[in-house]
Amino acid sequence: MAEATTLPTLPLADIHLPDAPGVWPLAWGWWVAILLTCIAIAFLVMAFKKQRRYNLARREALQHLATLKSPEHFNQVNLLLRQVAMSYHSREYVAGLTGQSWLSFLDLHLEQKDQGFTRLKDTWQQGLFSPTPLEKEQFAMCYQQAKKWIRKAKFDVLPEVSKESGNV
Repeated sequence: MAEATTLPTLPLADIHLPDAPGVWPLAWGWWVAILLTCIAIAFLVMAFKKQRRYNLARREALQHLATLKSPEHFNQVNLLLRQVAMSYHSREYVAGLTGQSWLSFLDLHLEQKDQGFTRLKDTWQQGLFSPTPLEKEQFAMCYQQAKKWIRKAKFDVLPEVSKESGNV
C-alpha cells in the first residue's frame, strides 16, 4: 500500500471576532435626546426662578404681617394688602380703589369666592375709620382674612373697571 501522505501545516492565524460596538460616537438620535433634555432643564429652571420672583412680594408680606398682630396695627394690615396688590397690578388701578370697591377687589382675587372681605365690610370700615381700635376677635377675623388673601390671591386677570365710578 501506498504510504499516506501528510499534508503540511499551513501558517494560518486564529479567527478573531470584531470588537463589540462602542458607545462613542453617539448616534444622531442620542444627540437629539440630549439636546431636548437640556432645553427642558433650562426651561424648568427659568420657570422656577420666574415663579420665585413672582411670589417674592407675597413672601415678604407674610413675614411683615407676622409682626402686625395687635388691633392697633389694623391700618398697617390694610396698607400691606394694598402694597401686595400694587406689586401685581398697576398703581393707578389699585390706588383708586376704596371702600366697597376695594373689598370687592380683594374678594375677586380669591379662588374660592367666599366674599370674606365683603362679608366683613362693617368690621373693615370700623377698623379703618374709627378712632378706637377693633376688639381682638374682630381684628383676628380680619387678620386671618388678610393672611389668607396674601397667600392665595390669584392675579392673572384684571377685572373690568367702570370709568365713571372706579368700581369693580
